[in-house]
Amino acid sequence: MTTTKTELMHLQQKIAKAGGETRYRYEPQVRRVIERLNAEGQTVPEAAKRLHHELLSEAIEAQFDNMPV
Repeated sequence: MTTTKTELMHLQQKIAKAGGETRYRYEPQVRRVIERLNAEGQTVPEAAKRLHHELLSEAIEAQFDNMPV
């Protein structure tokens, strides 16, 4: 059985290998893992919070990159 923290670790490794143009696509998965950690009463690592914030910013930026000017 995979623990939520182990899942987070694997997800962080996948994101580290992902290209800069596609990293933001992992944001929903990171958010769900963080929500599960909170629901389980576990401490969310600061690195995971920072990563989620970065991915969220990248996702918002990606939305504007494709807008016509």
